[in-house]
Amino acid sequence: MNLLEIENLKTYFFTEAGVVKAVDDVTLSVERGCTVGLVGESGSGKSVTAQSVLRIVPRPGKIIGGKILFNGEDLLLKKEEEMRKYRGKKISLIFQDPTSSLNPLFTIGSQLADIVIEHEKVKKEEALDRVIKALRIVKLPDPEHAIYQYPHQFSGGMKQRICIARALLLNPELLFADEPTTNLDVTIQAQIIALLKDLQRELGMTLVMITHDMGIVAEMCKYVVVLYAGNVMESGSIEEIFERPHPYTEALLKAVPRLDETRKLISIPGNIPNLIDPPSGCRFHPRCQYAIDLCKEKKPPLEDVGNSHFISCHRWRELQGGRS
Repeated sequence: MNLLEIENLKTYFFTEAGVVKAVDDVTLSVERGCTVGLVGESGSGKSVTAQSVLRIVPRPGKIIGGKILFNGEDLLLKKEEEMRKYRGKKISLIFQDPTSSLNPLFTIGSQLADIVIEHEKVKKEEALDRVIKALRIVKLPDPEHAIYQYPHQFSGGMKQRICIARALLLNPELLFADEPTTNLDVTIQAQIIALLKDLQRELGMTLVMITHDMGIVAEMCKYVVVLYAGNVMESGSIEEIFERPHPYTEALLKAVPRLDETRKLISIPGNIPNLIDPPSGCRFHPRCQYAIDLCKEKKPPLEDVGNSHFISCHRWRELQGGRS
């Protein structure tokens, strides 16, 4: 059963330079208890999709169309007062940069306890107990002492553990992790990924990993949604995505180093297009080695090609026979 269903979501940013179509007709679903990867290069619309679900899109962004169904209820029809009850308690988000998302003026215990008090209406002592338990779950050393410390007294990896604890405080049903290992060294990255895997398994929560790293996707995710320039290029099981990829997903995979084989890494030519004036037809066609005139002229529909594998590509079936 799907916990989250997004249908034809459009989130645009109305700037002086023009309308940026950051998320443009995105449709995807997230199965309850599943770990889903939301993948794509920077600027593909991953973070804006998560912000849209929580309805915290920064100005001048605005959701202009679509549906966001959570447990069958459309979040876009909820009043702001109702949405406050969803944020943190039912749907939570681990932000990309732990340093900027923690308030430097307050102790860890104070700012996390305030979240519990706001939602649960409990006394401060009980709220702090909840905070200590959450910090213990994410394996933060000496949480009884840590609650009296300030963010600057922790390393980047420890701050990210605190942010994960904050996201888990109210036992949300759905957790978005937005590039949770950015700016951390490789060893700490591995620890954070292992921690999220363990937490998802132990708590049975639904996790959406937002990343550009196909290695993280391969290690953590059961299902993958590939975004490019505000459009869904492909979605499907991890096996389908790796074995029969969309041309864009194929390009992402070729850019990932592998330990089991020696080969030259191939970068994707060009850059994500300007979303004020996106390319006609398939948005990936200017960078796609397989593009033909049809790709430039007509946007390919997102169609089911079997085994719940959805592809938006005019040539995908044809290319399956000729790929190495």
